[in-house]
Amino acid sequence: MDNPTLMRYLQIYLFFSFILVLAACTNHNEVDVSGIHLQVKIERFDQEMARLQPSDLATEAPLLQKKYGSFYNDYMQRMLEVGSTSDTAYYKFLRIVLMNKDYKELKASVASTYPDLKQREGEFTDAFKHILYYYPKQKLPRLISFLSGFAVQTPIGNDYIGIGLDMFLGADSKFYPALRQSLPQYLTRRFTPENIVPRVLEVLIRENMFPQADQDRTLLSKMIYNGKIMYCMTAMMPHLADTLKIGYKTKQMEWCKHNEADIWAYFLDNDLLFETDYLKIQKYLSEAPFTPGVGEQSESAPKLGIWTGWQIVKQYMDKNPKVTLQQLMSDKDAQRILRLSGYKPK
Repeated sequence: MDNPTLMRYLQIYLFFSFILVLAACTNHNEVDVSGIHLQVKIERFDQEMARLQPSDLATEAPLLQKKYGSFYNDYMQRMLEVGSTSDTAYYKFLRIVLMNKDYKELKASVASTYPDLKQREGEFTDAFKHILYYYPKQKLPRLISFLSGFAVQTPIGNDYIGIGLDMFLGADSKFYPALRQSLPQYLTRRFTPENIVPRVLEVLIRENMFPQADQDRTLLSKMIYNGKIMYCMTAMMPHLADTLKIGYKTKQMEWCKHNEADIWAYFLDNDLLFETDYLKIQKYLSEAPFTPGVGEQSESAPKLGIWTGWQIVKQYMDKNPKVTLQQLMSDKDAQRILRLSGYKPK
């Protein structure tokens, strides 16, 4: 075989090898869920409340209470805070809410923004199919949309997860600037329609499927726990952008990738991995505009403990391909996961 022909075959071989490697990386979390029959519907409590008239409470409120059960009681008592639903005395305060000008304006904005939720229902259907693929016995919650006057975004109850549509009106909603004291811009910028499914999914995974153990007190254990949550979200929504999973701007994600080695060195140099004082470690786990003490001119991304834990878990799973998602999520040994990941960014 002459040299030009040999080189041509070598080029073809390398090309297809590259394609196979790329496909393996791209489809690492891809599974076939087409055989799982499920159609998710979001119950539009917000629309039923919008039709509720103050004069009709005596007849209509009991029907809503029967239909929505524990959600209705939680909504009235904890979200609207109009009183206990054990008797009808709360009707008085509910009428005041229904007739309030601001409530009516917010109700109209939600109705205009979300005439239907078909796109989100399709996304939920796919995500929930993935949950059932990995965890066939997992009980799926009712999804109930509502508005509460910016009281809560994704509450979780005994059999439901609520979707506070007034907290997903879009980053440029006219309502949010007036709420800066309680809802700063670094939070409201994520109050967008595309955040509905990932935020509900995260609540379901964190609070229902894999709540954090009380003994996870070191920063390392919290980093690995949060990294597993992010990894699990990827398994359930394999096409979701990483920025939406963790709630970063693209610029913040790029900053983390560019400074990954320095972030890890910071944790090591300051002996933070086995720190248990929550006042010292919470700034690496909590929502914020940036991480204090890291980077220059407040340019760092927030939640660096979560992001770093995610990178450790991803590397651990890449280096240990026989480990299943189920085995990962049940593994409580954070130090072991770190050691076997070989995580040493450069």
